[in-house]
Amino acid sequence: MHNAASVSAALVSMGLLRLLGVSWPWSLVAGLGVYLGVSKWKYFYVAARTFKRDATGLCVLLRVKLALWPYMRDDSNVLLMFAQTVKRHPNKVALIYEATGEAWTFTQLDQISNAVANWARSQGWITGDVVALFMESRPLQVALWLGLAKVGVEAALINFNLRTDSLVHCIGVSRSRAIVFGAELADAIMEVSASLSHSMQRFITGDPNTNHEAFLGATPLDPILASMPRHSPLPCVKHKGMNDCLFYIYTSGTTGLPKAAIVVHSRYYRIAAFGYYAFGIRPDDIIYDCLPLYHSAGNIMGVGQSLIHGVTVVVKKKFSASRFWDDCIKYNCTVIQYIGEICRYLLSQPVRPSEKAHKVRLAVGNGLRPSVWEAFTERFGVPRIGEFYGATECNCSVANLDGKVGACGFNSRILPNVYPIRLVKVHEDTMELVRDSRGLCVPCQPGEPGLLVGRINQKDPLRRFDGYVNNEATNKKIAQNVFKKNDMAYLSGDVLVMDDFGYMYFRDRSGDTFRWRGENVSTTEVEGILSNILNQTDVAVYGVTVPGVEGKAGMAAIADSNGTFDCDAFLQRVQSALPPYARPVFLRLMPTVDTTGTFKIQKTRLQREGFDPRFTSDRIYFLNVKVGRYVAIDDGLFADIMEARVHL
Repeated sequence: MHNAASVSAALVSMGLLRLLGVSWPWSLVAGLGVYLGVSKWKYFYVAARTFKRDATGLCVLLRVKLALWPYMRDDSNVLLMFAQTVKRHPNKVALIYEATGEAWTFTQLDQISNAVANWARSQGWITGDVVALFMESRPLQVALWLGLAKVGVEAALINFNLRTDSLVHCIGVSRSRAIVFGAELADAIMEVSASLSHSMQRFITGDPNTNHEAFLGATPLDPILASMPRHSPLPCVKHKGMNDCLFYIYTSGTTGLPKAAIVVHSRYYRIAAFGYYAFGIRPDDIIYDCLPLYHSAGNIMGVGQSLIHGVTVVVKKKFSASRFWDDCIKYNCTVIQYIGEICRYLLSQPVRPSEKAHKVRLAVGNGLRPSVWEAFTERFGVPRIGEFYGATECNCSVANLDGKVGACGFNSRILPNVYPIRLVKVHEDTMELVRDSRGLCVPCQPGEPGLLVGRINQKDPLRRFDGYVNNEATNKKIAQNVFKKNDMAYLSGDVLVMDDFGYMYFRDRSGDTFRWRGENVSTTEVEGILSNILNQTDVAVYGVTVPGVEGKAGMAAIADSNGTFDCDAFLQRVQSALPPYARPVFLRLMPTVDTTGTFKIQKTRLQREGFDPRFTSDRIYFLNVKVGRYVAIDDGLFADIMEARVHL
């Protein structure tokens, strides 16, 4: 493991020997000996420190591969896996709907999904057809996509927070023949009704409003399903195997319109199985799933434990910080899921007795900031955090198996090629890959931030990349000549950094780093610090362009629901917490900061509007270094900044 430490030791030893009068040849030999000795010592030191972790990771990898192999051999699918689960646990509770307390056994879930399958068959839908599902999280959503899959129909799981253009885009890009929407979202469908294809069939579930039914031309689905036979449907004319499409999940759209990611049967199994084996989930666990079921974390990492492994899952319609621990106690939950900012929201709640009266032993998720990690485990008494990194479509997921605070996962430093992922160097401004003289990507050394990539092997279900419905979007995520000549690798779009022991830490999403005063500013890092300063308030940090100034100036959008934000007090704390180049030059105070359904902050609109007061009624401030305080931006000050009459 040759690194800067061993090189430095060798040079120092050579210099000392020369000062003592030793000849150059002997000094070189001695320096080489020191270099090899130090590097070998470092290798064995790292190996000793990480052997147990790496062995555990290898066991997890092998268990998933061995469990997956018979399904691949028999050209099976998720539906047959679920059928085996029903056979093992016919009367065990599969799903609990928190909103009503309704509990579905595995037999009931199977029967309701059969009713869905027979209804789909009665509509004339065939293998490869697509039906959009647009509803808040509930067990019926699982029964719908599961039942559609039983007759080869693919569900497009639409984010229930989408409206207008984004909603129309997601429905259209999936080429859906029909849409099933919840009555609670009828107004959203009404807004876009004229933009939807007239040939698209519309079905409404829940408690519909008669006017909505008539206006939208939607057919109530619940009575239809109640009348459908509950026996298994006839097999698909064209069988779907492990590498065929199960459904579509959309990217969250933090940097543009969402893309429909293809989820094949083997990917569904892989995500669920890795979570099960990596974090020690047990068949007798009860999982509290407060994440949206249109997302892979909620629908695969969560519900997948039920369908594949027979675990009971509590489905929450929408996340509630105030009800979180009470729900866990009520349903005897032992595992909870988190994503994005959920843990921070929980920490911002008042202390209450229920937060330590639960039986939760494991929290599984991603995006837990290091600044929140220890505070969360200590306050709420959760013994283990199962942090992981991964996107719905990626082939380079990593997991934190041993609770290393702040790490989202690891890759072995002893045998790095067992799991073919890598951090590679990119140009900071453009995020383009850096190539060496052979045209290959340049791997990062420990401590160097780089783009995470994963080698693609379409014959290996763990290394596949199935991409998106849009081929152009798929091609943008693939690079060639990465590890070796003529190979292909998936580009995650995320910048991570690895330490000497192989632990990986999330740094930034590409495009979420900006350069100011000759320094790179990590928006994720600054957001975490500002949020802590403001007692876990929502903060979005991004770079904005200022004419005539190199780089981008930092801007922070801060939630200020009651209008009591104190700019002077904020600046005092910022000056002690952040270096000058990372301090926000502009502030935007707004009632709430927009987030996606998985609590990722939406920055696209904010970046587009910048610090121009004409775009918004929000209060916008500028850090005037001459007076040493934030001052409100009006049309006159905006013009002065744009004309470079004010010093930044």
